[in-house]
Amino acid sequence: MELESIIEQIRRDFDSRSAARDSALTQARQLTRACSLAIRAAHRREEDVVRERLSEARNLADALRNSLAEYPDLFYAGYTQDALKEFTEANIVCALFDARPMPTPQELGVESAAYLNGLAEVVGELRRRVMDILRHGYSDEAERLMNAMDEIYSALITIDYPDAITSGLRRQTDLARGIVEKTRGDITFSLRGGHLQESIERLLRRMDDDSARRPASGERG
Repeated sequence: MELESIIEQIRRDFDSRSAARDSALTQARQLTRACSLAIRAAHRREEDVVRERLSEARNLADALRNSLAEYPDLFYAGYTQDALKEFTEANIVCALFDARPMPTPQELGVESAAYLNGLAEVVGELRRRVMDILRHGYSDEAERLMNAMDEIYSALITIDYPDAITSGLRRQTDLARGIVEKTRGDITFSLRGGHLQESIERLLRRMDDDSARRPASGERG
């Protein structure tokens, strides 16, 4: 009877953990979706949608943390931290697009590793925004976002800890480096193209002015 009682207690614990895990999986999926929609809206400059989706994501992140308060092992599981990483990315992306300060881990309520991995993924979204801008020519906004990418990468390379602590940040940092270098090359190419276009336009204007000042053939002599 004593063993049966022990097994029954374990069964109840497993039932509770299983229900908490299923709920957390659902919340994590919903959180990831809300963050993805917030980033998409940010690229489209749909400010009302951005605020709505970020608010939804905040509520889902809070609910996820609260529902797993009694189960830290589930809270630190991959799917939970991945969702909070997406939450970090969405908030930082939207802040940088609006030239606002980046939120801190404390403000977002996320762990350090999730924050840093989310920060690393921000670089890809900034490149996407920069390329959208460069389609219309070089601008100071593209340069501002490029500086933000540089700042993020420069910060990430100072984090020299084992992957077991950083959740694989080193790989994300290496990917960020490639994105930063490629984007810098694209901006340089666009800037040079813009200078070349300006030079050509100046030359054409000068030729037009010279032609206008030159007397017509019938007026000579």
